[in-house]
Amino acid sequence: MSKPVEVGALKIGGHLLINGEPCRIVEYEKSKPGKHGSAKARIVGIGVFDSVKRNIVSPVDARVDVPLIEKKTGQIISLSGDQVQLMDLESFEVFYAPSPKDEDVRGKLASGYEVEYWKVMDRIMIMRVKGAA
Repeated sequence: MSKPVEVGALKIGGHLLINGEPCRIVEYEKSKPGKHGSAKARIVGIGVFDSVKRNIVSPVDARVDVPLIEKKTGQIISLSGDQVQLMDLESFEVFYAPSPKDEDVRGKLASGYEVEYWKVMDRIMIMRVKGAA
């Protein structure tokens, strides 16, 4: 799920879709309007799921898609290889999520711990460990 937003309204630290991939904005430069054109924005984003650097150049008044990020809390039920079985603490739905790539977060994972996870474009990513339930 995403919503359209004008390029001029984006800020560093926000998110947008670049080539269909949700990215966090790390650089944003805006040029002045020229004699024959509108102002342009150069945006550099890093992929939320794959950490790949992507960039776009677009007129400031153009529209881009911004992903809707659901930040939820879940409890770890089990760990198996590169998969983590989670239970959502609101709906009690049980599902699998990939193990986080960040070594600090991965080292803190244990059964019974609560984690914050993001659901973006029907993909799930564990962001941080909150602690024991």
